[in-house]
Amino acid sequence: MSIPEASAGHRPRTLAELRRSGWTSRPVKQELYDNFLTRLQAGEELYPGIIGYDDTVLPELNIALLAQHDLLFLGEKGQAKSRLMRLVGSFLDEWTPYIDDPKILLHDDPYRPITKRGQILVQTSPPEDVPIAWWSREQRYAERLAPGTKFADIIGEIDPAQLAAGVSMGAEEALHFGLIPRMHRGIFAMNELPELDELVQVGLFNILEERDVQIRGYPVKFDIDVVILFSANPATYNRSGKVIPQLKDRIGSIIHTHYPLERELGVRILEQEVDVKQHADHRLPLTEAAGELAENPKSEGRNLQPVVVPYFMKELIEEISRAARQSKYIDHESGVSARLSLANYRTMIASARQRAAVLGETPAVPRISDLGHIYASSLGKLELDLMGTHQMGERQVLDAVIAEAISTVFAEYVDKHGLAEIAQIFSEGVKIEVGDMLPSSHYESLISRVPPIWDKAFEVNASEDPAVRASCIEFVLAGLYATDKISRSQKHGRIVYEL
Repeated sequence: MSIPEASAGHRPRTLAELRRSGWTSRPVKQELYDNFLTRLQAGEELYPGIIGYDDTVLPELNIALLAQHDLLFLGEKGQAKSRLMRLVGSFLDEWTPYIDDPKILLHDDPYRPITKRGQILVQTSPPEDVPIAWWSREQRYAERLAPGTKFADIIGEIDPAQLAAGVSMGAEEALHFGLIPRMHRGIFAMNELPELDELVQVGLFNILEERDVQIRGYPVKFDIDVVILFSANPATYNRSGKVIPQLKDRIGSIIHTHYPLERELGVRILEQEVDVKQHADHRLPLTEAAGELAENPKSEGRNLQPVVVPYFMKELIEEISRAARQSKYIDHESGVSARLSLANYRTMIASARQRAAVLGETPAVPRISDLGHIYASSLGKLELDLMGTHQMGERQVLDAVIAEAISTVFAEYVDKHGLAEIAQIFSEGVKIEVGDMLPSSHYESLISRVPPIWDKAFEVNASEDPAVRASCIEFVLAGLYATDKISRSQKHGRIVYEL
């Protein structure tokens, strides 16, 4: 039982008050089980912010929580493993009591203390004299990254200062506690398990199976109550010798994660993770979307440039990541993180904002030419397949991936019937120049000579706004180039399309 939030200001402050409150002590796994089951039965949202896992990952996670297991989240980078681990912590009680004694370095359970000092205090002191404090849900969850982690960091070590003060080496007071003992009655998460030193992996054996901590073999034991979560990449986790078999055997359930199975899910993640309050919805009428932002600028900047992002541009950003994951030039074992899409999306919007600010256009509307800046946000996030026979550099690989993404999305948006008419104008010697710093009026003047031909292009995202129409024009031109209908030349950030 947890103390109701309504009585937060009157939480028990002594052991006597705690007993009168009716609070009951539960192991952490039982606490997670009870709270998870309560929310499940109530039909509440269990994993806010998690998209695309409803039919795959989350059912397995639900079962693992009900089975009261320690968990391993196995998946490639950028698959929300850390977020899922943190959401497991949301099933803890909002507050939990502990013995408030500065000499007890753990959050000792007032009903079941595991430290010698806590046991003596509860057994020999009147309940009215045993002070109680409260530990919040957020503080009961701790993470650690495996690389560089030492035994003393997460389990403990003999404290030389205590030995110098005359404390016996076999006494509790001689110990420096690591993260896991300090998370007694909480959750400890270890990211990138295969990178954990073997000595530390051995130290986790007893904790996972016996819930017991021993430091340097001295007869000081603690019955730790802690839930342990791990994350790992399949390529390294399954590699022989990276994770000790006995440790694998002690992990209760493995939860396999994955990238969004459909592009639409990836776009939803983009819209959720990037601060969508800064951007107008492409589905709103343009004046309404821009006006809404003008009336509600964020407090951090009154000069926030409103942005309208055509849906096909969001799809292109996500498709670039999807194409990279399938590219033969990129190491599939490494994966392509969802952070690539997020970084590229922000870069694209930043480029559109820069143009709008310089040219005085409102709203800012991203175009294909803005993708010329995503090299800065992409290079370094793609690991090339060095075992392949290709001699392409990272920038060349990214160019190929972008071209493939444009071709894929373009084929879905524009019916092949009618493209010959648009391509025909180039056979007559027409050249069209585009660029990330050209005003929208530039595009309007270019197509004014043959407006009926471009009606097909504007069906991509219906709008009378020049900036949106400019974005549509660039999309069609890039699509025609990607499908080998026209050619292009590029110089100093500007692109000229011709037959």
